[in-house]
Amino acid sequence: MPVLYHHTISAASRFVRVCFNEMDFAAELAEEQPWEKRPEFLKLNPAGTLPVLVTDNGHALCGPHIISEWLDESLGVFKRDRRLLAEDPFRRAEIRRLVEWFLIKFEQDVVRPLVHERVIKLHLPTSNGAGSPDPKMLRTGRANIRQHMKYLSWLAGSRTWLAGDRLSYADLAAASALSVLDYLGEIDWTDYPQAKDWYQRVKSRPSFRPLLADRIRNMAPVAHYADLDF
Repeated sequence: MPVLYHHTISAASRFVRVCFNEMDFAAELAEEQPWEKRPEFLKLNPAGTLPVLVTDNGHALCGPHIISEWLDESLGVFKRDRRLLAEDPFRRAEIRRLVEWFLIKFEQDVVRPLVHERVIKLHLPTSNGAGSPDPKMLRTGRANIRQHMKYLSWLAGSRTWLAGDRLSYADLAAASALSVLDYLGEIDWTDYPQAKDWYQRVKSRPSFRPLLADRIRNMAPVAHYADLDF
């Protein structure tokens, strides 16, 4: 069986897991602590980043974009109306743009600093940067949330799904990133009703339920995290 190296709090890993569930693709999950820089893991991906999929024939596919493209090329054509990339090249470009937005820009501006300060520092050894959260980093990440949520609300309010008329990789990328922040209680959903309605539709899908069952060691989620009705 293919093996997916992932981490519970990694938005990119969550994205790939939901994509697998939507496409009925089975893989064994192996949680990896990327900050440990295990030599065995670095042999699979010298960049040391997650996720990494090792296929049945031993190929290591590194990164959410590579894995999702491979998944579409391998299985997407057979899914018809469940395909997560559109057939039209311009719609495909828009889906890819939004996947990049949420898994790169949103990750850099918001998810990475908040997760590093609030979660990863708790698991690091003292010699490798453990300590109390940096208030400046927390303020910066939280300030950036507002601008991104305004953009997400505009997308959710002007389209059926984020990239058009059908659920796509764009929705799964955005929802996976938001699920990390929602776990930590970093989003005030009352300020963004259109984004909330859209997120509720995504998190209600069967493919998303394993993410709602995720738990971070020594850190419980906010009360509404797994509530499909918030």
